[in-house]
Amino acid sequence: MKLLHSVFILAFVIPFTYLQAQTADEIVTKNIDAIGGKEIISKITSQVVESDLSVMGTTLTSISTLLVGKGFKNVSNFNGQDIVQCITPTGGWMINPLQGMADAQALPDDQVKAAQSALYIGGDLFDYKTRGSKVELAGRENVAGVNTYKIKLITNDGKETVYYIDPTTYYVVKRQSTSNINGEDVLAETTFSNHKKTDFGLVMPYTTVSNQGFEITITVNKVEFNKEIDPKMFDIPR
Repeated sequence: MKLLHSVFILAFVIPFTYLQAQTADEIVTKNIDAIGGKEIISKITSQVVESDLSVMGTTLTSISTLLVGKGFKNVSNFNGQDIVQCITPTGGWMINPLQGMADAQALPDDQVKAAQSALYIGGDLFDYKTRGSKVELAGRENVAGVNTYKIKLITNDGKETVYYIDPTTYYVVKRQSTSNINGEDVLAETTFSNHKKTDFGLVMPYTTVSNQGFEITITVNKVEFNKEIDPKMFDIPR
């Protein structure tokens, strides 16, 4: 009887686990299709986004330059001073004169790892399997009145990020992760709204609100794709 009971449990658990994995993968596939699909995303080699950043009552102008898989650089201007953050597959650096960093300084490894998704259109969910990650369906959760799917993405180094996906549009409406910054675990939460289709065919959020101890609102003004980008712009200044 014990043997039959064990066989019954296995017969139930194995298909259930399989269905869970298939459901998570299906939701991610629908998300990628909703924002333009693999064909559109795969044709994008670079992206330049001009935005306004609102931080604690102050508005900054910002230009983000992405050379897919090779480098991401954000330059924000505050009262004539440039705040620069750059990420590459192997490192990152920052200039922030407001914090006394007039010269470029290398970013800690944990911050570089936390920002790696910036190197890809579609973020970590796009082609996640080829980068050794996996996804799990972690249930449902209400986000601003929407009963979203919670998709947990686990990278090959064990880092977990939770994506909240609208079951109607299949857009990501919230992302949540924990990063270790200066020896402390910090919860980073970002919400996405005002999704629009660009001329290239990619759908992206034009309003992003990020909270990592303080709130930053990003409003997109202009997006350009496949401009020629010099990879040297991501090199740390010497």
